[in-house]
Amino acid sequence: MHPYFMPIAKQCGGTVEVKDKGLVILGSNDYLGLTQDERVKTAARNALTDFGTSCTGSRFLTGTLTLHEEIEQRLAKFFNKESVLTFSAGYLGCLSVIAALAGRKDVLYFDRENHSSLYDGATLSPAKLRKFKHNDLDQLEKMLKEDQDKNIGKIIVSDGVFSMSGHIADLPRLVELAKKYNAKLIIDDAHGAGVLGPNGEGTAAHFGLEDEVDLIVGTFSKSFASVGGYVAGKREVVSFIKHKARPFIFTAALPSMQMAAALEALNIIEKENKHKEKLWQNVKHYQEGMAELGFNTMGTQTPIVPVFIGEDEAALAFWKMLWEEGVFTTPAMSPAVPLGQSIIRTSVNANHTTEQIDKVLAAFENVGKKLGIIS
Repeated sequence: MHPYFMPIAKQCGGTVEVKDKGLVILGSNDYLGLTQDERVKTAARNALTDFGTSCTGSRFLTGTLTLHEEIEQRLAKFFNKESVLTFSAGYLGCLSVIAALAGRKDVLYFDRENHSSLYDGATLSPAKLRKFKHNDLDQLEKMLKEDQDKNIGKIIVSDGVFSMSGHIADLPRLVELAKKYNAKLIIDDAHGAGVLGPNGEGTAAHFGLEDEVDLIVGTFSKSFASVGGYVAGKREVVSFIKHKARPFIFTAALPSMQMAAALEALNIIEKENKHKEKLWQNVKHYQEGMAELGFNTMGTQTPIVPVFIGEDEAALAFWKMLWEEGVFTTPAMSPAVPLGQSIIRTSVNANHTTEQIDKVLAAFENVGKKLGIIS
């Protein structure tokens, strides 16, 4: 049985039906559980009635709806930024921002674990790319110091929450280095928005550094219960991206249903903190349980919980045995991770019940002991 492209037939709360089998899903990025919220679904249905199924054109031409402008204004206020631009996918947002802003006389400084969409943006740009070890900001400073006297633009780019490890970027130090070496700072907060910050505003708000990050890019496909992407920053910079980024200019606009769903999710996030509170209760219960069992969760700080397995064959066997126990997870094996460092990538959300998490912990204990991962 192949672990990827599994077709989900039905979803209810923290469970799914795949190939006529009921499973606890432990790999979704629906952190706040809002994809199944009736208010979100109703908003999408109403937009479908008002605007139809597609914009059938780019934002430059006939594709801009009042919904696009409304959510951009609302997100700018939410992230405490002057302006926001939305994209048809989070991938296109990262691609657009890096490709549009990084020029021939610029250097991009990337954390090695940055998302692939950022790396693809760097490939499209003529800028030089320098990579530093994951969260090794001493190495980053060494690079910045080496380039200090050169006539170049410096752009530091990092995930806010890293999608595989669950680590939170050391944003205070990144801000410090950006100021010290006159660099711009871009944060991809796809996995931080809705999860971190007093009201889910993300990694910058988590550290109280909203004003110190030049650009925040993100996606609607996690906490915002939809699909699409965004960039938030100064008005003139966002306007430049709007008129320069080819992945934005030559892509059909995001359909009304997706905009309306994301907008209603934003309404809920702003008004109801209970979803984030429930998420973190579940995170605490799950992470403490895994630690007690003796699993290596690689220092995660978020709902993303990687479980270290080692060899690819062991990870594949572990995944299959979890499936048989009624738990749906995702293995990450080489070349997605270095050889011999395969993991089972898990994540909890606000829809999981205590009983479901207990079932997951029991399954991990059973499989872990059978395969000799824990004793």
